[in-house]
Amino acid sequence: MIRSVVRGFGAALPKRVMTNKEMEAKVDTSDEWIVQRTGIRQRYIAGEGETTASLGEAAARAALRRADLTADDLDLIIVATSTPDNTFPATAVNIQNRLGMRHGAAFDMQAVCSGFVYAVATADAYIRGGLARRALVIGAETFSRILDWSDRTTCVLFGDGAGAIILEAQQGEGTNADRGVLTAQLRSDGIHGDKLYVDGGPSTTGTVGHLRMEGREVFKHAVGMITDVIEAAFEATGTTADDVDWLVPHQANRRIIDGSARKLGIPLEKVVVTVDLHGNTSAASIPLALDTAASDGRIKKGDLVMLEAMGGGFTWGSVLVRW
Repeated sequence: MIRSVVRGFGAALPKRVMTNKEMEAKVDTSDEWIVQRTGIRQRYIAGEGETTASLGEAAARAALRRADLTADDLDLIIVATSTPDNTFPATAVNIQNRLGMRHGAAFDMQAVCSGFVYAVATADAYIRGGLARRALVIGAETFSRILDWSDRTTCVLFGDGAGAIILEAQQGEGTNADRGVLTAQLRSDGIHGDKLYVDGGPSTTGTVGHLRMEGREVFKHAVGMITDVIEAAFEATGTTADDVDWLVPHQANRRIIDGSARKLGIPLEKVVVTVDLHGNTSAASIPLALDTAASDGRIKKGDLVMLEAMGGGFTWGSVLVRW
């Protein structure tokens, strides 16, 4: 059977680092409080000329270099983002143009923090269905542009960045030993839409709006929802937590990450954590963490890697992939 195998990966971050100490000068908060509640120590903030598309392009070029490919070798680009450069055209089409790609298809995917998981699942379906041979999947965000910098409960949490992977069709045997995506589990429930949202949009206010969040409500649902889609992935593949080499979660909150790992019985030393360095970069957080762990040699060829995320909507999902 056809499997979607990771051929390359890359990442990009803005130049500016904003530490918790700098946050103390902006709002009534403290480094101690932020670290204790979230695990975040710093985040990257996009500056003039740095946009979701420019960061996504840089991450894409890094992934292409690592894969020893060019844009001519791609058939499909999917960009997961909640902070596009424009209402339209899609950021993916913008990046397609920046890469000099004059064929194939490109489109954006909106599932907030779960966007990269949704995009990987979609790219995998295209590849297994024979509609694409190689897909560039990007998670890119500039959440700093939709934050209310007077709201201390949200502005300390988020940062900007981009990460990318290239998925390539390769023949597999149809077993869990195959490299590539083994299963994807996606969920959503719109009843929770008022717990994490942006209070603006073209069709409602005619403005971009600002991010709003009921932090306790999100936290209350997060561990259970994450556990749901990971256990579904285990059931679909006949694997268990013992088989997982690395858990790469959405980097929202260290307490959510640790709580999910403990509930699933995955040792914390098998969990990739970058929330301290990047903050919550929404759809960019998983590919940024993948790039970090694969670049430093933790994630190796043949490792079984579980990706999971939960985001506004609510949306949540998992992807189990053999690296």
